[in-house]
Amino acid sequence: MDDHPAPPTLRVFVALAPPDDAKDELARALRPAYAGYPRLRWNRIEDWHITLAFLGEQPSTAVPLLRSALADAAASHPALHLGLRGGGHFDQRLLWTGIDGDLEGLHRLATDVRDLVGSCGIEFRDRPLRPHLTLARARRDDPVSVPQAAAGLAGFVGRPWRTERLHLVGSNIGRGPGPIHYRDIEAWRLGAAVQALDGGSLTEP
Repeated sequence: MDDHPAPPTLRVFVALAPPDDAKDELARALRPAYAGYPRLRWNRIEDWHITLAFLGEQPSTAVPLLRSALADAAASHPALHLGLRGGGHFDQRLLWTGIDGDLEGLHRLATDVRDLVGSCGIEFRDRPLRPHLTLARARRDDPVSVPQAAAGLAGFVGRPWRTERLHLVGSNIGRGPGPIHYRDIEAWRLGAAVQALDGGSLTEP
């Protein structure tokens, strides 16, 4: 008997994830900010991601549709060469680091993902893409920590890295008082169909 049945709805988004060594590099650069701004709500390193499409709360029955659409999107787009760079904030409340590299390819992938999701009949708020990686959020009574932490990241330039997979991610946001945690629902290797057209193998690890 299943003691933990699947919830009727899931809060989901589609994302890319930096590799571990790129995340470790950024975490080292953030050490002064971790020590200097302890009141910020820092995201866990394992939850860092670059959102391509935020789909919000969706019925669990939408997941099979998303799996099919996103598998097609991943297969038809090549891997991207990206990097993490600098720092910034939204409304003095959300701290982020920026994305560098093949931004044109990133926007193409995001557009295709959103179009395919929409073609499945799944409704979501299609906001303009502003590529970033969210690092922390400020408390309502703290208007200075995030801008100051962003300024401290201004000179950060991370090493370039190659994306490998497109991720469908679920979160527990709104389901309890604790921190936001994320989990992969599924992930698909980028570029399988592109490799096939180029004579590559579809069974590459």
